[in-house]
Amino acid sequence: MSSEIQQGPEPGEGAHLRQKWTLRDQAKQQNSPPLQGRGRGWGLSANRMAEIAKFAHEMRRNPTEPEVRLWRALSNRQLGGHKFRRQTEIGPFIVDFFCPQKALAVEVDGETHDIEHDLRRDTALGYFGVKVLHFANPDVTGNRDGVLTAILGVLHETPDRWERPHPNPSPEGEGLKAEN
Repeated sequence: MSSEIQQGPEPGEGAHLRQKWTLRDQAKQQNSPPLQGRGRGWGLSANRMAEIAKFAHEMRRNPTEPEVRLWRALSNRQLGGHKFRRQTEIGPFIVDFFCPQKALAVEVDGETHDIEHDLRRDTALGYFGVKVLHFANPDVTGNRDGVLTAILGVLHETPDRWERPHPNPSPEGEGLKAEN
């Protein structure tokens, strides 16, 4: 749901020039500085955040086969009741799967893989408080149960980031459901 705001003409402009802006459009104004790491801005410009979001959306629409197989087991809280998101933006990075309650990212690595790049990226994600697990494509396709067991083990030993319910529950209210 987006609110619409009628933007009046600037002094000296004709009254016939009226522009309709949504709140999202205002957040993407070119003349505003980045948020310097506060909020969701991560110090990135609005354009860069939009590019990352668009790329994550494309990756969600075109997953690899190992990602599809792993997502079938991680979606709908099937793994120990933990919620996962796929192709999630964390700062300037996109992780394959992310458990927000535990700040755990799971990456499925393909054949063309740069280990040094991953180390730099994992270090940067660590500054955001995110722990990253890597699994190779053949592990996910040939030993999915072993991969899931490893993920579940890390989930059990990792402390929660916040008390339940989530401080920002989803619009569907799933963060407000009572725990038994």
